[in-house]
Amino acid sequence: MKMVMPLLASVLAVSACVTASVCDAAKKAKPKPLPTYKTSFDCATPQASAEKLVCHDPQLARMDLELNRLYLLALSDDHSVPRPNKVEIDQRFWIESRNQCGGGTQAKACIVRSYAERAFQLRQGSAIARTKDPSRLTEGPLAYRCAGFNALVAATFFTVEPGVVFLKWANTSVTLNQVPDNSGTRYTGKDYKGSYSFWQLGDDVFFQIPGSGQMSCAAEPVG
Repeated sequence: MKMVMPLLASVLAVSACVTASVCDAAKKAKPKPLPTYKTSFDCATPQASAEKLVCHDPQLARMDLELNRLYLLALSDDHSVPRPNKVEIDQRFWIESRNQCGGGTQAKACIVRSYAERAFQLRQGSAIARTKDPSRLTEGPLAYRCAGFNALVAATFFTVEPGVVFLKWANTSVTLNQVPDNSGTRYTGKDYKGSYSFWQLGDDVFFQIPGSGQMSCAAEPVG
């Protein structure tokens, strides 16, 4: 009996040591909570997977704040097209559409496109939304005439990190993301048709669409 107690104590000590090591390892392996960024809605109670993604992504959060700024400006514009009451209705439908992006692997690209397209719509329809506010993160729509291309290309820029440009011509549109480039500002992207590129080098602009060579473009006068 005298030998049992020391042996039991040793077993318990080893067990406690192993348990503590496992617990310490589990604590170290536990992922840190994602940072939460300021948005136009309450990130304490996001209602959809897309909103949760916006709350924890710095690029999307900045796009959200900028879009809300444009929306409020359009609401204050009695001459907006469509009129402010329709802008409000459209915004509710847009939120529902954005939330359909969900939270899967392709969700972020879907959300980026949703914000970029809506920014284009709000800026196109409201002169007040296009005012030169120093805090703005968007520019455009700017019109470009490209050599050998019949349609004007409208470009709306999001100066977030990384940058985004929404391009629209005829019945086609595409959202491109900024990529590192040592000479100028380059945006690239792809859809089911193939790859696209939009490159700004000083005053020179080049545009490439699937099945076409690189086209040289010139800015058209605005308004």
